[in-house]
Amino acid sequence: MTPHASVTHRSQRVAYPFFLAAALLFVLQVVFGLLIAAQFVWPTFLMNTLPFNFGRASHLNLMIFWLILGLMGASYYLVADETDSEIFSVPLAWANLVVLLVAGVGTLATYWFFHVAQGKPFTEAPMPWPLLIALGVVLFLINIGVTLFRAKKWNAITFTLAFGMVGLTLLYLLDLPFYRNLTVDYYWWWWIIHLWVEGTWEIIASAIMAYLLVKLTDADRTRVAKWMYAEVALVLFTGIVGIGHHYYWIGTPRYWLLWGAVFSAAEPLPLVLMVWDTFANMKHRHPEPVNHVTWYWLGGSAVGHLVGAGIWGFAMTLPQINKWTHGTQVTASHGHFAFFGAFAMLVIAAMYYMVPRLRGMERYGQRRAMWAFWLMCIGMLTMVLAFTVAGVVQTYLVRLLGMDFMTVRTEYVSFWIFWVWAAGLVLFLPGVLAFLWDFLAGKPAVQPAPAAGVVI
Repeated sequence: MTPHASVTHRSQRVAYPFFLAAALLFVLQVVFGLLIAAQFVWPTFLMNTLPFNFGRASHLNLMIFWLILGLMGASYYLVADETDSEIFSVPLAWANLVVLLVAGVGTLATYWFFHVAQGKPFTEAPMPWPLLIALGVVLFLINIGVTLFRAKKWNAITFTLAFGMVGLTLLYLLDLPFYRNLTVDYYWWWWIIHLWVEGTWEIIASAIMAYLLVKLTDADRTRVAKWMYAEVALVLFTGIVGIGHHYYWIGTPRYWLLWGAVFSAAEPLPLVLMVWDTFANMKHRHPEPVNHVTWYWLGGSAVGHLVGAGIWGFAMTLPQINKWTHGTQVTASHGHFAFFGAFAMLVIAAMYYMVPRLRGMERYGQRRAMWAFWLMCIGMLTMVLAFTVAGVVQTYLVRLLGMDFMTVRTEYVSFWIFWVWAAGLVLFLPGVLAFLWDFLAGKPAVQPAPAAGVVI
């Protein structure tokens, strides 16, 4: 088999190191998840070496880093293919990757060895690391932007991707200033968490999902573009005002209780459209997808997106419910379900489509890959169930019956968080390792017979 036989443009190969870094950081994120679960049950475990708050910051920041790197790798592959041209600058892409990795390693080292974190939750990287992160994202935007403008081959997918990337860059810059007024600071922080992730990331994800649908099923581009634009419009229309469901309890005016609730209720609509369109394509597709694993991850992402981000999110955002569940493990159940379904599954789908081609094959062998899919999905659903039940128990015992918070945590919640949640992680971790094995050493599903007289 000729190396890179399935790669149309040589510069697409720069996507591989982005995927490799993302896969390794994904494994590290899961390891830190297990660590902080143990610390939740045994608070003194590694208390002086790596306190819980820094372990949690590592877990969350690793998630953001590996997902962004995965989205960037997929974008480099996609843009070269969609524009039928080379990436503007491969060295610039490498610089983009190195800057982000230095920022990521520096951030984690600051947590682990110096126990220093600053800034807003989820983005606690102390200076100068946020500046390097911003630089890495800007370098990526320049590389992709110049590629698109030079090729002059805009279509719905590349336009949507570019629009999302510009938003990703600009909104991250809102995280850099610090406001002395805590309400003002948290106001802008929710723009980062909500509109950065649930807005610009959603737009980028919709472009990548549309690309994979077209490639896997030969879906009609016009039809896919129609629903993609509808999703982008609804994400922006409902998402910007829907941020108001985060303003309920931070000292903002009471009208946000109404506006936040109404527009938040409309937020699942683009997710419903995406799921409907995905399964409509599955039902009416003409060619049977050869790469079944990618198809499973893509369909799973659509369902996880709807249920995890949409239904689970809506179930906790109405103010009449949120005033009781706010700050409980219900939030953690939504966060895990939403991020895994909306973004992690999509990035893994992109990897299972793109990485075999970068390594010169049509697809990986399916058996181990399917084990990875089912183990991760069942494991995540188990963890989500554990968080959900733990959150309901917390809400009832603490908020309604008035029991002591620490008593409930120690005697009632710890069982669900560690034993049931850990059971899910015990299933999830082997799935991640099977995925990593595929990534690093996967073999083609079918080896082609060598031509006569040719030694391979």
